[in-house]
Amino acid sequence: MFKQRVVFVHGAGSFGAAAWPKQHGMALQYDALFLRRHGFDAVAEPLETDFDADAGIVLRALDDDGRGSSGGHVVAHSQGAIAAMMAAVERPDLVHSLTLVEPACLSLTAELPATAAHRSLLQPLFDVRHNLSDEDFQREFVRRVFSAETTGAVTAESPRAARRLRLQAPAWEAPLQIVPGVPTLVLTGGWEPLYEEIAGYLRETGALHRTAPGGHRPHDSREGDGAIRSFIAEASRSRHARAS
Repeated sequence: MFKQRVVFVHGAGSFGAAAWPKQHGMALQYDALFLRRHGFDAVAEPLETDFDADAGIVLRALDDDGRGSSGGHVVAHSQGAIAAMMAAVERPDLVHSLTLVEPACLSLTAELPATAAHRSLLQPLFDVRHNLSDEDFQREFVRRVFSAETTGAVTAESPRAARRLRLQAPAWEAPLQIVPGVPTLVLTGGWEPLYEEIAGYLRETGALHRTAPGGHRPHDSREGDGAIRSFIAEASRSRHARAS
């Protein structure tokens, strides 16, 4: 039986399947692919952000003629939403639906107050990021964004994670445009005005907006996971009905 493809695009932290613990089970119903963005690898050295390369990774995952049918649904978290939106603008025929979880699409809302305040807070840090150690950048980034200190056990992956974070380009530099005609769900955690502002902007362009507990990772909650699954199922039914 043919399974529709669902492509998962991670944010700035964990990557691949590890970024989507609640969505693993969707592989029973869908052809689920858990991507790794440019510069995210368990062995190779982290690389600087390349927005176009990330979008290309998403498009290659969708445009697989070997399945007998191209395209699929895209679910993206935080900075991964940038690649998802860029891919949908370039090839809307391949993107059956977009689910954007806490999307870091700051270049769309650059003139709005919460986004402008966020940029003013982080721009000075990004301006000097290449003069800081990986650990110093990570510590200051966490302090400014989450008003917290860096915590957690130090592992063999910790230095690479810190370096990868420092190499991430600021989201407000992404070349984003509104995606025309693609069914879109925006899922936020209701904890941070920045993401609610972005969600409000996307809602005004036609997106559906839902909130769920879980802070910056609402997809890890039962409610958030349920919202994602329900939206994709409905988008699949609607697409099938139009094709019939």
